[in-house]
Amino acid sequence: MSYSRCLECINTTGIIAILRASSSDSLLKAAEALHAGGVLAIEVTLTTPGALEVIREAQQKLGQEIYFGAGSVLDPESARAAIFAGANFIVAPSLNLDVIKLCRRYSIPVIPGAFTPTEIVTAWEAGADLIKIFPASVGGPEMIKALKAPLPQIDLVPVGGVEISNTASFFRAGAAAVGVGSSLVNDPLLSRGDYDEITSRAKQFIQEAALGRNKL
Repeated sequence: MSYSRCLECINTTGIIAILRASSSDSLLKAAEALHAGGVLAIEVTLTTPGALEVIREAQQKLGQEIYFGAGSVLDPESARAAIFAGANFIVAPSLNLDVIKLCRRYSIPVIPGAFTPTEIVTAWEAGADLIKIFPASVGGPEMIKALKAPLPQIDLVPVGGVEISNTASFFRAGAAAVGVGSSLVNDPLLSRGDYDEITSRAKQFIQEAALGRNKL
């Protein structure tokens, strides 16, 4: 899947699901449930045991339908390994300019983490495609609105504290997309195999994103 199509998917759906699955089997089932709910971009954190193998297997089985990214990427070595495993995009919790440079080299969308205006502009000027605002729970939608006022040209992705109840507010504030973790997929849901609930939550997040963008 191409660079432009991956970004288009993230920007169109507005939701990046963040998965921390203990096995490739549960991740694949969760991915299928998310896909059924309209969420097509999934971040597999490198804190997941065997994350690279999980990404590789997921790409082989569902890569024609879903964009799989690698999250919690701290350095260019990890980014390169994830890309070679098949990651369609790279997400970092912090700002590492060498990670951005490497992703540019391989034409892979990169979403570094930032929090201050200085970090955000530095990441954007270095070639980041989107900027992850983390943890978004600290400032909420009001922080996104405040940042977008002087930086309207920069696409922000709040992560951390995003719930169904505040998703529309984040989009009204100017978010390009949001990253959603445990409020969409969590260990209790995976352990009891409640994939119908995951699909239901995915549909709700997609609906709230559309609502916040005034598309409903």
